[in-house]
Amino acid sequence: QVQLVESGGGLVQPGGSLRLSCAASGSISSFYAIGWYRQAPGKQRELVARKRSGSSTTYADSVKGRFTISRDNAKDTIYLQMNSLKPEDTAVYYCNVQPGYGSEDYWGQGTQVTVSS
Repeated sequence: QVQLVESGGGLVQPGGSLRLSCAASGSISSFYAIGWYRQAPGKQRELVARKRSGSSTTYADSVKGRFTISRDNAKDTIYLQMNSLKPEDTAVYYCNVQPGYGSEDYWGQGTQVTVSS
């Protein structure tokens, strides 16, 4: 069982930046996959960024060049750096991890990001 706690969301003006954090309850150093998803009101949850072991990172086309996923194994924390934010980035952002290939995955509770002037 992995518990994930996101933080770092908030209200930001268009063009601004935020860094989301996702603290895991245990070691993430060997996890097969880490990722961030988001869900806007009235829409389905969608992939933002996902990185699998031994593979390149996948980004949604809408965030390429603006968002970056990273991990700090020493702190068991996953990050999402979001730059040049747009109103359409407004959503609840969820952290997701998959410890092993084909294993159960785990979700955080979500953190709200609102981009508005």
